[in-house]
Amino acid sequence: MAKFVTIGERLSTTAPAVNKAFSARDPEPILKRAKEQLDAGAVYLDVNIGPAETDGPELMQWVVKLLQGEFNNVPLALDTSNMKAIEAGIAVYNRDKGKPIVNSADASGRIEYINLAAANDAICIALCNGEGIAADNDERMGYLQVMLERGLELGMEPEDLWFDPLFLVIKGMQDKQLDVLNFIKDISDQGLNSTGGLSNNSNGMPKHVRPIMDSAMVAMAMMQGLTSAIVNPCDLRLMETIKSCDIIKNETLFADSYLEM
Repeated sequence: MAKFVTIGERLSTTAPAVNKAFSARDPEPILKRAKEQLDAGAVYLDVNIGPAETDGPELMQWVVKLLQGEFNNVPLALDTSNMKAIEAGIAVYNRDKGKPIVNSADASGRIEYINLAAANDAICIALCNGEGIAADNDERMGYLQVMLERGLELGMEPEDLWFDPLFLVIKGMQDKQLDVLNFIKDISDQGLNSTGGLSNNSNGMPKHVRPIMDSAMVAMAMMQGLTSAIVNPCDLRLMETIKSCDIIKNETLFADSYLEM
């Protein structure tokens, strides 16, 4: 992976309008949010249907077909705690623009998600935690090794495991931020890919501060080797920062119009 990969986060049941649209199978709000994110530069779209305990497989297939049918087989991250729903989504997924992403495994109760990804030739986001958040980078690395070994044993390519250091809320965990950044470098030094929910770091901050903080964090993380992030692509400052970092890192050829590309 070279150019930074953005995963749009705005199709989630945590948004009441999206949750309602999923439940009612109402395509309009879903397509509107998807188009906004793609127009803003998202590469993947994360499809978070929540637990979806009653109708998960049917719902996930409906959303995958809807989005890929409307947006020329846009690549998707399938995000739910219902493994059968992810399997169902992959069964109807078109890979023309990229493999599906399974979101997500960890080194404890969700390690079976790596098995699911391996069995379906999918990418897997692997959270570097176990029963709880890792205490330090040694613990994070231990979790990473457990998941890497599992994936390799099952025939996965190392680049199909995207390790998530878990971005931590700055407001209350300010002293932990450099640990997260240093761990991103540890992942990069092993030649592995990384990702994570970037906006978590600015949770609880005033609305006008969040884009500034998220942009600062992504710039610092990209210089440590972060290769992807789950973001709000409609945050113009953030997307401009990502594009600029790709230029500085020589991952994109400079043109005066690079912000429009």
